[in-house]
Amino acid sequence: MPKYMTKQRKALLGYLAEHADEELSAREIEKALQSEGISISAVYRNLSALEQEGKIRRLTKSGSREVFYQYTDCSSCRDCLHLSCEKCGKTYHMSVPGAELLVSNLAQSDEFEIDKANTVLYGVCRDCRKRG
Repeated sequence: MPKYMTKQRKALLGYLAEHADEELSAREIEKALQSEGISISAVYRNLSALEQEGKIRRLTKSGSREVFYQYTDCSSCRDCLHLSCEKCGKTYHMSVPGAELLVSNLAQSDEFEIDKANTVLYGVCRDCRKRG
């Protein structure tokens, strides 16, 4: 059940929705919302509640202990596989045909059903490959 919409929670949700293609740490979020008067403890408290409500996902990156959060409550994120660039950190939605093919092949060959909204494939995006 959603919590009461406080000013802090509204600011946090707004910020996360504006940056839905990014994986953000609690410190990055707190720094961005400093002008709103949101403390790091309020950021963590709200992130925990939002994760329980299924509005964000919590993830870690290989080789790092830092935890990152990404907003997933927008309609374009539901039932979608995500691609995350290990260089620039941007997250993309995988094309529907590509995702369906991957999900279908895994379901048939390995008898494994993927939770698409919570699955992230890591690699290097086209822009970062071009930069070399």
